[in-house]
Amino acid sequence: MIGPLAHELRETLGRVVRRLRAEPGPSAGRLAVLGRLDRDGPSSISALAVCERMRPQSMAQIVHDLETAGLVSRRPDPADGRRAFVELTAAGLDILQTTRATRETWLTEALERELDADERALLHEALALLRRVADA
Repeated sequence: MIGPLAHELRETLGRVVRRLRAEPGPSAGRLAVLGRLDRDGPSSISALAVCERMRPQSMAQIVHDLETAGLVSRRPDPADGRRAFVELTAAGLDILQTTRATRETWLTEALERELDADERALLHEALALLRRVADA
């Protein structure tokens, strides 16, 4: 049955995500914005809100917090003076890379400690399936 599989997958992925979030670094929302800016480049608050499936008001607060911390900056849109682009600062990129490295180190060590080579290969194959589900 698919229902129990969906339940177990949701529960297990949630546990993995919560464990990763326990490592030092910005909150999940702030990290998502920093990561999006790193991947996609400068963006408006409204575009960031759509991409992260958040309300624009919530995204504006996150951007404000990141800007106050010096992790992002805003610059006016040359085509529309009412709009601003948010972009990653050098400090923002540094904290993003440090946080990613810390979390990936934990995950790498857990995979090496908990899974043998065959299990890691199986997990690698399962990633393609999880990507398809995530992109649906």
